[in-house]
Amino acid sequence: MAGALPQGDPAPTDGRLPADLRIDADAPFSAYLHVPFCRVRCGYCDFNTYTSSELQGARQDTYADTLISEIALARTVLDEAGALRPLDTVFFGGGTPTLLPAGDLGRMLRAAVDAFGISPGAEVTVEANPDTVTPEVATELARAGVTRMSVGMQSAVPHVLAALDRTHRPENVRTAVEAGRAAGLDVSVDLIYGAPGESLEDWRLSLETALELSPDHISAYALIIEDGTKLARQIRRGEVPAPDDDLQADMYELADRMLGDAGFSWYEVSNWARTPEQESRHNSAYWRGTDWWGFGPGAHSHVAGLRWWNVKHPAAYATRLAAGESPAAGQERPDATAVALERVLLRSRMAEGLPIDVLSATHRTKVAGLIADGLIDPASALRGTVVLTLRGRLLADAVVRALTD
Repeated sequence: MAGALPQGDPAPTDGRLPADLRIDADAPFSAYLHVPFCRVRCGYCDFNTYTSSELQGARQDTYADTLISEIALARTVLDEAGALRPLDTVFFGGGTPTLLPAGDLGRMLRAAVDAFGISPGAEVTVEANPDTVTPEVATELARAGVTRMSVGMQSAVPHVLAALDRTHRPENVRTAVEAGRAAGLDVSVDLIYGAPGESLEDWRLSLETALELSPDHISAYALIIEDGTKLARQIRRGEVPAPDDDLQADMYELADRMLGDAGFSWYEVSNWARTPEQESRHNSAYWRGTDWWGFGPGAHSHVAGLRWWNVKHPAAYATRLAAGESPAAGQERPDATAVALERVLLRSRMAEGLPIDVLSATHRTKVAGLIADGLIDPASALRGTVVLTLRGRLLADAVVRALTD
């Protein structure tokens, strides 16, 4: 199961925003739509997701209508606050959004667009399990307004997929990518490296296979062992080895080299795109700290510095909304110190970099040492921006500590 929700202040049952909140009407606005359903729980996953045996009264067939009722609530709340803005990006995440009928995803998207409007050229992404994408599904999603599909490939190697508890057939990754392409969608593939038993050559094969698919975008994430997951328990019992940091570093360097040679450029530590236009604008909105509303159980939202999060279980989420109440479980307004720390943490991971002038005078003095250690690009620093070198990306946490401690 997913980790516990954050500690915070009680959230108002009507969902209203604080009267003193200062919302920038020109700031970008995004929507995240969470679909919490999975056929099988992957051993490494601590996201807020549920298999059929865990739903305990919640229903997949009525989920779209429940989430649409939260969209209606959000429209009322933002309208009262004078903060209605068109959507610049929309992201269906999970879970497995494509476990729902494409028509349900389309209805949720239409409800969001009807409530807020949508900017010209907006990015609309759906995460997809390869086994759930057919040409018909991809075509229906494209007709509904989806512009981008993110396919959960993870690996091309059967024993690595088994170690991750991924159940999709490797050959269906190609089928899903081709279906998305034929429907006119941009396509991204997601990879994970460092699984138990995965060798550098296994990882090379996965990268080669992903590149053969000719996607527009590739994400490659190091496996992180989260407390409470099946994989964490297996490692604790000695059943499988823990990830090897040195091997994961080698895997990252291999990915960066192979993707670069294939014409991809990194724009965030774990993300590469063929062109700037094919970068994930939705994820970039998170890293830049702009405003978004997260719909669905366990989803988090951020508007003008206020953060809140919904109750976790789909049944509790549906019960709140059926009673005409906000599903928010808690909220917080981080202080200036916390906001500054997060800015460094997120913006330093991006190729566009972190403006040096946002750092305190004390932390600005650390930049020269980070350049000397080969962690920050010297030419970018001279232009006033912290941009990580390849070595810096491997040691990004150390850079953040130096610029915040």
